[in-house]
Amino acid sequence: MATAAASIATAESAGNKDPFWAPASVVGLCGFGTTTMIAGMAIASNGANWGVDNGAVFPMALAFGGSAQFVAGVVMLRRGEIFPGSAFCGYGAFWWAFTLFLSGFTGDPMFGGTAPYDVAWFMVVWALFTLTFAINAHYHGWGITFVFWTLVLAFVLLAVDFGLLGGGHSVAKGLWEATGIVTFLCGFAAWYVATGIITAAHHNGRKVLPY
Repeated sequence: MATAAASIATAESAGNKDPFWAPASVVGLCGFGTTTMIAGMAIASNGANWGVDNGAVFPMALAFGGSAQFVAGVVMLRRGEIFPGSAFCGYGAFWWAFTLFLSGFTGDPMFGGTAPYDVAWFMVVWALFTLTFAINAHYHGWGITFVFWTLVLAFVLLAVDFGLLGGGHSVAKGLWEATGIVTFLCGFAAWYVATGIITAAHHNGRKVLPY
């Protein structure tokens, strides 16, 4: 017992908050990134009906983007990592909430009884949440900085799209496509950073893929 305690103390003094919990960044980033890429492709191809007409978004959002990412956030918070832990928990909850919103589980389905303005304001508050991380993302490398600033832009574009719908205006196909492309690039960047992290872990910390 004394030897085990000494080992734990040594690990913690070396900066490892808990040697029994491995970093969960790869799970969190991949959960966020892959779900966001699928959503981006759906937005670009289906416009306002992207959540309703794409059966891949819901299961991915619930299982990987929501649940797995949220668990990754809890692990990172347990390790004392406030930035990734808070982000993963936040966006895991986002995918849960938006899936409930889209599916109509808590009321009328979106685009049925839910006004587009509701969706627009939903996007606005998530843009603000994302901005909290974007202004601090440069401490975590250019890859994470790119992820958060493109995500801010994606939420702003979605707010504009649904705001136009709420005002009775049509949204140009090109605007939906631009929104989807930005969303996809954000998810792709998160996947790339995750790939860089796990690759570095297999090369003694050397960033074979810069991120």
